[in-house]
Amino acid sequence: MRMRLPLCLLLGAALAAAHGPLAERIAHKDPSKYRKAKQVHAGAGELHYMDMFGWRDFGTNLLFLHRGVLPPNGGIGHHFHNQMEEMFVIFDGEAEFTIDGRTSRLQGPAGAPCRMTHSHAIYNHTDKPVEWMNIAITMRKGIYDAFDLGDSRVGAALDKIPIFITMRLDRERLQPVESMNGGKRTARYRRALTPEVFTSNWAYVDHVVLPPGASIGRHMHRGVEEFYYVMNGEGTARVGDESAPIRKDDAVPVLLSEPHSFENTGSADLEFMIVGIAAQKGALDTTDLK
Repeated sequence: MRMRLPLCLLLGAALAAAHGPLAERIAHKDPSKYRKAKQVHAGAGELHYMDMFGWRDFGTNLLFLHRGVLPPNGGIGHHFHNQMEEMFVIFDGEAEFTIDGRTSRLQGPAGAPCRMTHSHAIYNHTDKPVEWMNIAITMRKGIYDAFDLGDSRVGAALDKIPIFITMRLDRERLQPVESMNGGKRTARYRRALTPEVFTSNWAYVDHVVLPPGASIGRHMHRGVEEFYYVMNGEGTARVGDESAPIRKDDAVPVLLSEPHSFENTGSADLEFMIVGIAAQKGALDTTDLK
């Protein structure tokens, strides 16, 4: 039986063309563009952040990719999502994560997904700013929902072991992969979160490290869109027929059916967090093009 995918599959190339050249589609962290938001969802202090991607940038149901900083004693208050799934990520330091009223401290780089009909919050209890990211996938394209609980979670009781799903981006957990998708040399790879974690079309979160000279070979996904977030290093992204340089804190969008590859052209490791969003639940596929 032939699987029928949504119309967004047919719009992938058109959407990419509408957003201009690859170099302009790649998002860059820029602290000069951060907005200062106070008491987000009745949280403590401030949140400083910017939009890297919005819902119009993808054919699937990515709502946004936010990047910013949690200042000391700043956070996002406890709130529910009933039509979307969201994940707070920290890249350094430590923060207090809450899921469904249970709170634990996580060391970056780490995150905790909040699935639909569940609640979450985050608080920076330390005296140093924490590098932060927020990723949101919705059930209905472009539609956001939240219900605030009026709880900053400041001084919340802590569980030593988290009583919720966490995501770790520790390099020591990675496994060697020869010629990843037909690429050069040996990459190190791990699927940090699998499709079974999510109830929406959020497909996965992958963690990849490419040593100097290594690459992810040219491949494509007909049923999944991705963004590659550069955690460390520099290299070259090739998407479609275009190439562009990438460096730490860039985010590279890859739309449906776009051939793509990545190469480490620097002298240090090139490290990615890769987020996949399926066109429909379970529509996971990869076609190597080498």
